[in-house]
Amino acid sequence: MHSLRVKLTAANVALLALGIVAATAVSLMGMRHYLLDQVDSELTQTRASLSASGLTLRQIDSLSVLGFVRDRLVPERSGELPAPDTVFAAVGRGGEAVAVFGVEPTDAQTGLAEAVDDPAALARDADPHDVTVHGAAYRATATRLPDGTYVLLATSTDALHKGMVKALKLDLAVGTLLLALLACLTLFSVRRRMRPLEDMVETSSAIAEGDLTRRVPSRHDPTQEVEQLRLALNSMLHQVETAYRTRERSAAQLRRFVADASHELRTPLSAIRGYLQLYDQGMLRDPAERRRAWDRMNGEVDRMGRLVDELLTLARLDQRPELRLRNVDVSRLVRDAAQDLRAQQPDRPVTVDAEGAVLVRADESGLRQVLGNLLANVRTHTPSDVPVRLAVERADDVVRLSVQDKGPGLAAEDAARVFDRFFRAGGGAGSGLGLAIVQGVVDAHGGEVGVRTAPGEGLTVTVRLPARPAECAQELRRASGAPVTRGFRSS
Repeated sequence: MHSLRVKLTAANVALLALGIVAATAVSLMGMRHYLLDQVDSELTQTRASLSASGLTLRQIDSLSVLGFVRDRLVPERSGELPAPDTVFAAVGRGGEAVAVFGVEPTDAQTGLAEAVDDPAALARDADPHDVTVHGAAYRATATRLPDGTYVLLATSTDALHKGMVKALKLDLAVGTLLLALLACLTLFSVRRRMRPLEDMVETSSAIAEGDLTRRVPSRHDPTQEVEQLRLALNSMLHQVETAYRTRERSAAQLRRFVADASHELRTPLSAIRGYLQLYDQGMLRDPAERRRAWDRMNGEVDRMGRLVDELLTLARLDQRPELRLRNVDVSRLVRDAAQDLRAQQPDRPVTVDAEGAVLVRADESGLRQVLGNLLANVRTHTPSDVPVRLAVERADDVVRLSVQDKGPGLAAEDAARVFDRFFRAGGGAGSGLGLAIVQGVVDAHGGEVGVRTAPGEGLTVTVRLPARPAECAQELRRASGAPVTRGFRSS
C-alpha cells in the first residue's frame, strides 16, 4: 500500500470518483429541476384557468357541462380512466374538504386538505410546494374562488423520484465499472512507466553487491524525466566506478611502493647494522678493515640518501607541484647533458642532434632531471662503449626529445613496466625510480613519454612536451581542485 504505483492508482481512482459523483449530482439535480418545472407549469396553468374563470364552487358544481373541470380536474368521477397522479380538492372556510359535483371527498382529497395547513398562504405563493399525502410526495398549489372556497391542486411526484433513483443506480453502476477499468489501466500503465525505476533499483542492488560495471539499461519510448534520471545516474555510476578503480589502483600502488621502499632501505640498513655490530664486538682490529668498513657504510648511507631524495621527488610529483616557469632552451640542456656523459664515460660514443635553439616554457630543473635520469639509465644498464644518440626537434608546436642507445634492449613484458616504481629489468642495478621520476616530471608538464625497444635493438625513450605545457597542466589542476606545492627539488 506504500508503493508509488498503488498511490498513483488510488489518486487517479479517487479523482475519477469525485468527478463521477459531481457529474451524477449535477445531472440528477438538473433532471429533477426540469421535471419539477414541468409539473409546476401544469399546476400553475390550471390554477390560472380557475382564477380567470371567476366561478364559485356552487357554479362549478352546477355547470356539469364543464367537461374541462370534470375530465381534467376530477377525472376519477368521469367516465374515462382515472388519473391517480392528480388530486383536486375543494376546502371550505374551516379548512375541511367539501363535496364537489355532489360527491363526498375521497381519501386522497381529504389527505390533501389535511396536508395543507394554510390554503390561503399556498394560494398567495406563486410557486407550488411539496406536500405528503398518505406517505406519497406531491407538488401542490391553491387558488381562492370568489365565494371564499379554496381549491387545492396537487400532482404526484412519485414517478419522478422513482426515475431519479433508477438514474442514480445506473450512474453508480456505470461509475463503478469505469473506476474498476481505470484502476486496471492505471496499474498497467504505471507499472510500464515505472519499469525504468525498477531497473535503477536492480542496478543499485547489483552495484552494492560489488558489480560496479552495471548500468541502467535504456528502454523504448522512455519518458523525458526518467530518461534524464537514467543518464544522470549512469554518469554518476561511471564516475563512482572510475573513482573506485583509481582508489584501488592507488592503494595497491601505495602498498607496493611502501613494500619496495622498505625492501630497498632494508639492504643498506642491514649492511650498516652489520658493520656496526662487527665494530662493537671488536672484530675490526686491522685499520685497513676498519677503513674498508667505514667506506662501505658511507657508500650505503649515500645510496640510502639518494633513494630518500628520489622518494621525496616522487612524493612531490604525486602532489602535482606548481612549476617554476621560464623559457628554456632544450637544445642547450641536451648539449650540456651530452658533455656530462662524455666526461663521465670518455669511451662512449655520443651523438647530439640539437642544432639551434628550441625554446619551451617549462621548469628548467625538472627538464635537467629528466635528461640526467635518462642518461643515468644508459650508464647503468649498457656497456660503456655502447653508442648513445640525443636529439631534440620541434614539430606542430610539440618539442620532441629522444635518448637512444644501442644496448641490449628490453623484452616486451619488461618494456610495459619500465616506468613502474622500483622496477628493475632482470634485477639489475639502480633504485628503479629513475624512469618513474621522468614520467612524473613529464606528466607535470602536460607531456607524454614512451619507449621503443626490443631485445638486441637497444632502447629509445621519447619525451613529447606541448608548447606551453606547465600552464596547461596547472590550469587543469586548479580546475580539478588538486593540491599544489611550490616546485620540486632535483636529486
